[in-house]
Amino acid sequence: MAMEVFMSIRTINGVTLALLQGNIVEVQADAIVNAANSGLAGGGGVDGAIHRAGGPTIMEACRKIGGCPTGSAVATTAGQLKAQHVFHAVGPIYRYESEPQRLLASAYQACLDLAEQYQHQSIAFPSLSTGAYGYPERLAAPIALRTVIEHIKKPTSLRQVTFVLFGSKTFNAYEQALQQLLPAP
Repeated sequence: MAMEVFMSIRTINGVTLALLQGNIVEVQADAIVNAANSGLAGGGGVDGAIHRAGGPTIMEACRKIGGCPTGSAVATTAGQLKAQHVFHAVGPIYRYESEPQRLLASAYQACLDLAEQYQHQSIAFPSLSTGAYGYPERLAAPIALRTVIEHIKKPTSLRQVTFVLFGSKTFNAYEQALQQLLPAP
């Protein structure tokens, strides 16, 4: 039995911005963003799912890179995933960092910059920092969406940006934020 698909779509400057409730490892995109830790050491949640689905070549590439600072991102192979690259983005731990908003926006922007560098046309994001790192979804969603919207208002190689959100609570937080930022016509 097929799962019901929940989706919200907006078009900005010819670029499709979509919210999808689902599993990011099942999505096809030029780049899939991983919610990584600064040691690029793998983990639970999105990170664990991406490493399991993509196979060992992703971890081998992460080990060669060694690490990534909070608010930044690095690119690796996508292994067996339906993508060309995995962008490992390190978001802030909510109650630990002094400037969580800036670092969260920076992690999303670092991925968008990598997408431009590789001339990718599509990218799939999870909700960074809202799992084990404790960032409240209702606060993280507007930061994530605003960063992407501002980016795609300018000339870009991207044609599609998808937020793949695991669970209805996260999806609803992003849908509410999107409705406030870009009301549906």
